Amino acid sequence: MNKPHLLCLKLLLINAFVCTQAADNPTPLEWTTTQDHQNMMEQLGITELRPGRNGWAQAGEPNAANYDESQANPYPDLPELLVTLDGSPVATAHAWRTIRRPELIAAFESEVYGRIPQNVPEVDWRIEHSYENLTVDSIPAIAQRLAGVVDNSAYPEIDVSIDATLVLPQKMDKPAPVLIMFGWKPLEFPDDATTAFTLDGTPSRFNEDPPSFSQLIAAGWGIVYLIPTSYQADNGAGLTRGIIGLVNKGQPRQPDDWGALRAWGWGASRCLDYLETRPEVNVRQVGIEGVSRYGKAALVTHAFDERFAVGFIASSGAGGVALHRRNFGESTENLASSGAYHWFAGNYIKYATEKSRFGRMTPDNLPVDSHQLIALCAPRPTFVSYGIPENGDALWLDQQGSYMATVAASPAFALLGAQGLGETKDYRTAPLPPVNQDLLDGELAWRQHDGGHESQSNMKHFLRWAEKKMR
Repeated sequence: MNKPHLLCLKLLLINAFVCTQAADNPTPLEWTTTQDHQNMMEQLGITELRPGRNGWAQAGEPNAANYDESQANPYPDLPELLVTLDGSPVATAHAWRTIRRPELIAAFESEVYGRIPQNVPEVDWRIEHSYENLTVDSIPAIAQRLAGVVDNSAYPEIDVSIDATLVLPQKMDKPAPVLIMFGWKPLEFPDDATTAFTLDGTPSRFNEDPPSFSQLIAAGWGIVYLIPTSYQADNGAGLTRGIIGLVNKGQPRQPDDWGALRAWGWGASRCLDYLETRPEVNVRQVGIEGVSRYGKAALVTHAFDERFAVGFIASSGAGGVALHRRNFGESTENLASSGAYHWFAGNYIKYATEKSRFGRMTPDNLPVDSHQLIALCAPRPTFVSYGIPENGDALWLDQQGSYMATVAASPAFALLGAQGLGETKDYRTAPLPPVNQDLLDGELAWRQHDGGHESQSNMKHFLRWAEKKMR
């Protein structure tokens, strides 16, 4: 072969290699939330969604959120909890484990929260800084800033790292239980690791309760303060970045891909992986906690990862404990809008559809509801917490619908040898218990405190209950 032909062959090979590399490593899309939401609607064949409810509008105004309990249950019949897809009753723990639980997992993954892909890369945990001159409410403690660096060798265009801080009492006579808490922003530490300082929290505005960190450390617990937005943004524009974007190589999701709630739960599970390497931690007593959207994430985490010993689910509202089928405050239509759809699998949008190639769908078409998600936590202790609207835990969260779901989940706990809520009435008629009344006898627990949109006011009750139940 002469030299010109050799040169052409080399150029062809180089071009083929470059094209292959480009196909394997496409440039991450820089879409807006609106563009990503529209793309998912096009994938699903949806041309019109029903608008979300307006929580600020007065009754009678256009599309005002409903707060009339007499109109709150347009779909009063929930999907069966202890009946399999073929209509067989689930009467044994074995049938729950081998048939019903897998059915529910599959439905929630396909239609609500999405599937975690098989090819999610490994996480390498590193201690970035250690702080040993620390007190938490005058109790000596140590803190370590952790970084969970995700292997991005398959797609170097996106870097992902999990930001978490481990705080432990300095004096322990045995491995400590630990509560992984979804946090809103990283903890602040002094630049000098040798400087003595106090890790302060915010006292409750409603009572004399100390900050949650203080209550936990005083009770001999450790804390992992996990920042979920460090590895997956809380918006639709971030779905081509973070851990979801890394796995998808910067490209859009498919309709059953995981959303942010599932991704945040994945990060909590990786924290639990790390805690399994720490001898100071009792890995059989690790819990998960979150408030508001992170309450949703905590419930999803607890339901899917059975290694978590206990869940503290605070003020989670729609998409968390509250029933999807309710028409009270925040609705499925709100969750399917461009402001919240990224929390869920793309398929969830279908249930707010007015016009599409498959017709109209409502929340009643959902194959599952939140009572079944709570049931996936059974028989492990699960504490459902709310505050009161007068102090900021708005009616928008639907405390009544959340109580109904908790009541409806109780039979699964009983089937598995645990104690449910203890409510004797059916979920359709069970009234919301009085504020500050303890329903803490069972592994499934409920308490509505007189504080606001926070978990701090229920922390002391949770700790007493959890230590009893985890024994």
